[in-house]
Amino acid sequence: MRLIPAIDIIGGKCVRLSQGDYNTKKVYSESPLEVALKFEAHGIQYIHLVDLDGAKAKHIVNYRVLETIAANTNLKIDFGGGLKTNEDLKIAFDCGAGQITGGSIAVNDRDTFLGWIETYGAERIILGADVKDERIAITGWQEESDKKLIPFVKDYQKQGIRYIICTDIKKDGMLAGPAIELYKRLLEETSVNKTVVSMSGVEDVKIPGINLIASGGIAHFDDLPALQEIGCEGAILGKAIYENKISLKQLEQFILSA
Repeated sequence: MRLIPAIDIIGGKCVRLSQGDYNTKKVYSESPLEVALKFEAHGIQYIHLVDLDGAKAKHIVNYRVLETIAANTNLKIDFGGGLKTNEDLKIAFDCGAGQITGGSIAVNDRDTFLGWIETYGAERIILGADVKDERIAITGWQEESDKKLIPFVKDYQKQGIRYIICTDIKKDGMLAGPAIELYKRLLEETSVNKTVVSMSGVEDVKIPGINLIASGGIAHFDDLPALQEIGCEGAILGKAIYENKISLKQLEQFILSA
């Protein structure tokens, strides 16, 4: 399971929110690059970089932060927040994003989002499925749509999407543990049947149909093997790192033991 620390950006600074509420903003570093370099020094290979200003403004804002981190580290960067147009997407990739996450755009402009998958490939486009009471939230979590999580994901699964970041907003930033049961159901509902041949004969088995990246609520190191056990492909960590609930040394050891 990939470990993916989050770096959330407001005003060029590394911050964290609770439950997506901008009024709960807490600044953890004036330099997102220093934070990224510290992650890289402990064996981290991936980060989830979120332009919270962009999410609110509905267009990319903090692309210079992305550019700086990409130019000065070897981290593989997933970038999200405010990506609404083809130009936004081009800026993100030109500035060094390896993948992008589309959330609101996947709800509000399905044709454009599907066009991104066709143009850039399913390896580079992540579906952001941020949920509150199992309904998809949009615009930096400021609005709730009428889309229900599992049908929403299954619909895009049929269109070729492979990577999903699912955040339970009620748990995000609360250090109360991840939404294990929700992720179990999502993985079960999106699994696919495959015929395999083994020494015991031919049998149909269910295999994961999506690469699920869990996000929100991770509070303790023990949450990581629990997410790995149910089949999550990745886990995004935020406040647990910044509040020293999980040490970077622990993450380094987890990576080395894989």
